[in-house]
Amino acid sequence: MILIADSGATKIEWRLITEDGQIKQASSEGYNPYVQEDEDLRKGVQEHVLQVVGAHKITELAFYGAGCGSAEKNKKVAEVLRPFFPEASIEVNNDLLAAARALCGNEPGIACILGTGSNSCYYDGEKIAAQVPSLGYVLGDEGSGANMGRKLLIAAVRNRLPISLQEAFDKRFGLTEEDVLENVYKKKYPSRFLASFMKFLMHHIKEPYVYKLVYDSFTEFFTEIVMSYKGHDKLPVHFTGSVAFYYGNILRQAASDQGITVKNIIEGPIAGLTLYHQEKTFGTSKV
Repeated sequence: MILIADSGATKIEWRLITEDGQIKQASSEGYNPYVQEDEDLRKGVQEHVLQVVGAHKITELAFYGAGCGSAEKNKKVAEVLRPFFPEASIEVNNDLLAAARALCGNEPGIACILGTGSNSCYYDGEKIAAQVPSLGYVLGDEGSGANMGRKLLIAAVRNRLPISLQEAFDKRFGLTEEDVLENVYKKKYPSRFLASFMKFLMHHIKEPYVYKLVYDSFTEFFTEIVMSYKGHDKLPVHFTGSVAFYYGNILRQAASDQGITVKNIIEGPIAGLTLYHQEKTFGTSKV
């Protein structure tokens, strides 16, 4: 029995593959070992995953997660999961490898994540061969929900939005400067707070100011990140993540204006990962 997890800052998507090829699924709250407590992961497994697993004995667990980029962090995640699945071989990798396997398959390409945060890599068809550091929501995360939310929030708090948009923002959120500082600097998960404003941007996407904010953020991602990879003008560039998926038309336009070809855009990599692990374990897909 194979259990697969795709973990982001906001949620974890789980898939159970049984011996006869059945697929069962669950979701739980997101987990990043750098910014969230181990108890968050334990609670998610207990409340959501074990119910789906039931009496099945997991023999293989593949956990892909944001923040799982070092041996130390990966060992930490494996130790949290081990008591729940004592008979399983546990492999922990970062969410970037999940994106690359789901998006590129066995072909070379540039795999990108645009969700609450952003990330990217050059995948040579087998492994991640190069990576431009994302640097997180404070220093980087260009093109992400947190990055766009940050830009919107700064303009809104300083009353620099167009009048109609400023009124809509104030009516919708009613945030004071103190509220903003509290959420960003004192409360848990500031990147989630910043990314939560993406729904407001989507609702007002026809406003020239909003369209430009999204377009410029994507352009910054291409110029700062994608164009740093050798051969970016010849390789297919793929995306996964909610921001890439729901703003795909603007993303493709920003790419085209930079001479970059965008191929696949998917909301999440879990389906592709399921196929990958089926083929790896059974030799062929059973779905």
